[in-house]
Amino acid sequence: MPGVGGITYNLRVGDYAVGWEADHAEPGVSIENREIDPASGRGPNTAFNALSCIGNQAVVVSGEAKGDKGVVTGKHGGVEHVLADFSAVTMEKLLIGDKILIKAYGVGLKLLDYPQIKVFNTDPSLLEAWSPLPGGDKLNVPVTHLVPAAIMGSGLGNNSVATGDYDIQLFDQATVSKYGLQNLRLGDIVAITDADHSFGRIYRQGAVSVGVVVHTNCHSAGHGPGITTLMTSTEGKIVPQINPKANVASLLKLRADI
Repeated sequence: MPGVGGITYNLRVGDYAVGWEADHAEPGVSIENREIDPASGRGPNTAFNALSCIGNQAVVVSGEAKGDKGVVTGKHGGVEHVLADFSAVTMEKLLIGDKILIKAYGVGLKLLDYPQIKVFNTDPSLLEAWSPLPGGDKLNVPVTHLVPAAIMGSGLGNNSVATGDYDIQLFDQATVSKYGLQNLRLGDIVAITDADHSFGRIYRQGAVSVGVVVHTNCHSAGHGPGITTLMTSTEGKIVPQINPKANVASLLKLRADI
C-alpha cells in the first residue's frame, strides 16, 4: 500500500486520517535532510526534526517552485520526516530533490502564567490562532476529540517528544465509536487523557497531553494515526474544549473548506 515519503498530491492536512488504502501516509510534502558528513557518516536530520515546529514557514529554495511557501504540519517518527503543506499548484511544480528551508521557530516557548503546562513543537503563530483561554490556574484548550491513553501505541515510551509522534490504535470499534475517532482528520488537535509527555510519552492518571494528527491510519499492530505533541500537563491543568474547527488547516487558513 502507499506509505511514507514523497509528494502526496491527493492527501493534504484537513483530509480524513482514516479510510484510506494506505499505511502511515503522509500528507503534502515529506522532507528529510539527507546531507551526510563523510568523516562521521552522520547528518543533521535530528536537529532538523527537533527544531522544526508546527506552523513554521517552509520555503522552496531550489527548482521550478523556488520562492513558493508552505507550512510545517507534522513530524513523523521512525522515518524522521518533517511534513509540510503546500498549495496544489506548488506541489505540481516540485520534484524529489528540491530543497526546502524551514524557518525553525518555537523551541523553548513557555506559558509564563501557566508553569505547570509545557509546550512543545509549536510555532507562536499557531498558538495565537489556536487561542486557548484562561480558566483560573488552568487553560481551556480547543480540541476536536478526546483520546484515552489506553489506546495509544507505537512511539509510547520515547524519552523525548521534540521529534516524531505516537500512534492512536483504532482496532477496538467500541472505543472508536465512543470517542468519534472514525472522523479523525489530518491536522486535528486532540487531547489525550491520562497521558504525560513532560519527559517522554508515559501513562499517568490525571495528566493531559495535546497533539496534532500528522499521518493516516495503519493496519499493523500497535499503529494508527500519529500524534505530534503540542502541550502537556502532569497536573491536568489543561482543560480540553471540544471544537470541530481545532484543526491546523482551519487555524492557519491553509484551506477554506475545513
